[in-house]
Amino acid sequence: MAVNKIFQKLVDAGNPVGEVIGIDSFMVSIKGLQPTNVHATVRFDDGTRGYVHEVFEDHVVVMKLDPTPLHIGAVCVIESRDIMTPVGKNFIGRVVNVFGEPIDGKGEIVADQEWDVFHNAPALYERELLDTPVETGVTILDLEYSLARGQRMAMLGDSKVGKTALAAQVAINQKNTDVTVIYVLIAKRQRDVAELVNNLEKNDALKKAIVVVSNSFESLILTYLVPYVGAAHGEYFWHKCNMDTLVIYDDLTAHAQAYREISLIAGVSPGRDSYPGDMFYTHSSLLERGGKTESNHASQTLIPIVYAPGGDITAYLPTNIMSITDGQWILDGQIFKDTMRPAVSTALSVTRVGGVGQNKRQKGYADKLNLTLAGYRTAEEYAHFGTELSPAAQADYDKGKVLFKLMNQAVGEIFSFAEQQFIMGIVLDSSPEEIIDIPKLKVKVRDYAAKFKEDKDMNGNFDELCAALKAEVMSIDPVKKAAIEKQAKAEIEKKRQADEAAAAVEAEKASSEEPKA
Repeated sequence: MAVNKIFQKLVDAGNPVGEVIGIDSFMVSIKGLQPTNVHATVRFDDGTRGYVHEVFEDHVVVMKLDPTPLHIGAVCVIESRDIMTPVGKNFIGRVVNVFGEPIDGKGEIVADQEWDVFHNAPALYERELLDTPVETGVTILDLEYSLARGQRMAMLGDSKVGKTALAAQVAINQKNTDVTVIYVLIAKRQRDVAELVNNLEKNDALKKAIVVVSNSFESLILTYLVPYVGAAHGEYFWHKCNMDTLVIYDDLTAHAQAYREISLIAGVSPGRDSYPGDMFYTHSSLLERGGKTESNHASQTLIPIVYAPGGDITAYLPTNIMSITDGQWILDGQIFKDTMRPAVSTALSVTRVGGVGQNKRQKGYADKLNLTLAGYRTAEEYAHFGTELSPAAQADYDKGKVLFKLMNQAVGEIFSFAEQQFIMGIVLDSSPEEIIDIPKLKVKVRDYAAKFKEDKDMNGNFDELCAALKAEVMSIDPVKKAAIEKQAKAEIEKKRQADEAAAAVEAEKASSEEPKA
């Protein structure tokens, strides 16, 4: 067998060499290779790649990265002290594997440089407070559970509740911003990869994204490494190019399962749910590689997706991720089936960064939306039992149904901050007798948002444009209007009678207290 040219070059350079003395699946025991360190990359004589996983006194354990079979007695050599991946601006718009090799058939990629896959996260003193929002284009998220640049926001939910669809929605909206997306697909089927790439291309969003893929048929080692490779791509733009990035991990459950299998094969003592004891550290060290740095004011935002079996967010992995991140979007199966998509649970989702970057109007609409949805949930409970609702409860119930219809957004249907303020203002400030044509509103709002002008003190033409748009999409329900007027008259009459009764009581009391002659 011919000796690989790269291997021979490394040997000629005097790099440490070793001999294979044991093979267990993808774990290779090697005698020699000293001095070396964990995460050093190794090249075998047939060109197979690997990296050092553990260093013992008498041997080294190497994780094999390629599927090529090895044999006892094979020779290997240290290639570099760290696992490096090629990075650069030429990767934007491309689909690559864990090694940075293109898999989209669009030709070779010329890298700017190489970056450490296990790069250290910035220290606490190097960071600064978050103050700029990430526009997701999803109304319920931007208003209620806003995402800030540099934030780590978990996305949790059962299978088939639209987690990937929502992540794709957020990625698609970045075509309208200066944020570069790195979408990491972990142990996905080829069909899932093709579907995501097709969604990004169809919505003209792939030009602002890098898709890093490990498919379900590849080695467990590649599945373990792929999120770190995605983080490295983002860090290059963040630290070296002063660019804002968004890294989406889809999903970290597959990553954890791969790491569990690797650890069990390596003989590590299992802990809860058979995961190794350093499972929390593995994910926390990955998710610490986001934030905003003081030196260049650039940021890396992270969205880890986690599978919650049966919607149980108290399971081991979901609770781990929630304790690491700065908030979570919870997707609910029942909401997905009955109410809206994206199926964001307004009762369980939270952001710990708050309304960073929101103006007063957005915060006001968020508060009003919270109150309206709380009223809707209460009214819905009574409506289930066939109870007749009061006019106020009925109004909350009707408005809640309109809001959920409004917040239904298909993949690629995105709204800017201005468009969200228009549509929320019209619906939240509407009267019970007013009927809003939601499909028409979603179309017309884009024309009016284009005319919107406002300074930092919120002085502008919002109110007049909002009134004009409302006139176009609103009609009056005569039956409901008559019922409301009748109810109002009844309330006035009831109040009048109560006032008269109170006055009569006061008069009788006054006459009884008059002194007798």
